[in-house]
Amino acid sequence: MSNFVQFPKDFQWGTATAAYQIEGAVNEDGRSPSIWDVFSHTPGKVANGDTGDIACDHYHLWREDVDLIKKLGIKNYRFSLAWPRILPEGKGKVNQKGLDFYNQIIDALLKADITPMITLYHWDLPASLAGGWVNRSVVNAFAEFSDVASKAFGDRVKSWVTINEPFCPSIVSYKMGRHAPGEINHTKALIAAHHLLLAHGRAVPIIKENVKDAKVGICVNLGPVYTKERTYENLEAVRHAEGELWRWFLDPIYGRHYPADMLADFVKMGVLDSTEPEFVRNGDFEEMSTPTDFLAINYYTRNTVIASGNQKSDPSSMIFIPAPKEIQTEMGWEVYPEGLYETLARVHWDYRPGDIIITENGASYSDGPGISGKVNDIKRIEYLHGHLLAVAKAIQAGVPVSGYYLWSLMDNFEWGFGYDQRFGIVYVDFKTQKRYPKDSAYWYQKVIQSNGLSDV
Repeated sequence: MSNFVQFPKDFQWGTATAAYQIEGAVNEDGRSPSIWDVFSHTPGKVANGDTGDIACDHYHLWREDVDLIKKLGIKNYRFSLAWPRILPEGKGKVNQKGLDFYNQIIDALLKADITPMITLYHWDLPASLAGGWVNRSVVNAFAEFSDVASKAFGDRVKSWVTINEPFCPSIVSYKMGRHAPGEINHTKALIAAHHLLLAHGRAVPIIKENVKDAKVGICVNLGPVYTKERTYENLEAVRHAEGELWRWFLDPIYGRHYPADMLADFVKMGVLDSTEPEFVRNGDFEEMSTPTDFLAINYYTRNTVIASGNQKSDPSSMIFIPAPKEIQTEMGWEVYPEGLYETLARVHWDYRPGDIIITENGASYSDGPGISGKVNDIKRIEYLHGHLLAVAKAIQAGVPVSGYYLWSLMDNFEWGFGYDQRFGIVYVDFKTQKRYPKDSAYWYQKVIQSNGLSDV
């Protein structure tokens, strides 16, 4: 016997994209190179040597894409601005053609009764900004970008995300070297993280000043960390892993400075010289913890770790254990909806944001169109169904979740994985740029129409 699970009546149903992943037209109308242009053109950095040069050609096909969002009945659309399209030098002279491009999109969305949400930074830093996020001056450049964008679009756009997943342009980019600029220097990773959080804090009042009724937040990628067996070493590995993913970013945002245990870990590991790092200046933590209107969360999976060395000398020595193949997406990520419920509940109880919006959740499966043009992506539907039930469970438990933005509107350039991974509810043939809505798109359309779903 199935029950119908109803969502709150003003729940935001949306979908999301990011500029570098869909736009293409990297050399058109005054856009300058971003660090991802440089990185993707560096041999060996991205699968198959793929780049975002053309991507989904959204720069030329945006009318068709807005029309598609409307036809699918999706009411909210989160997209990011290409910083090097608006400020080609990262600061200084504004490129009017860049503003014109986004103005057209915003006007078309509003005309189609779709509410826009802008992400200011989704990783495509102008390559002209020397030193990138390791250089403290980037904070001022981001403040300038935030000012230009919020003045240009704030009369029509009221939902603003400052930074997308600061963990990625810091830890993934500088500690792991998997994202632009692709360095491997753990100390630089922590400096970059600091400047990202500072840039967020500095941008919030600027947006608020320019857009009187703005709702502003930052987006973090989260997921619970588990271990196989509760030994001292394994639990230490869990503590460090979740400290790096969760607390290193959320604690400063919510006024708690950096976690003392993580500072001690980094000193022990030789990553920091002191538990009072040189890159922290007076007033930084106050700025980082500027009050926001919501916390945006991206959730895909959980992590399972076991210790792989001496946790007393190196708490970060651990191995990530993959889930069995049959419960993985094609990214190799475990399908674990319960982790979304846990994440939402923990954020609510630990940090008490007044409002939580899920800004990304989705799965990579490569199902393509058959002879009829239909794309039967049943595994994606199952993934989304399970995760939406987890959201409903969190809401019933009192967690203030006000929206869900499915990742992604269409297959696109998936960062280091190039075009090998497909997260879209719309299939893109990258040779012809033809779009094929998948069965999951029509399933999601029904969820939005009925503002809920069956629990089986």
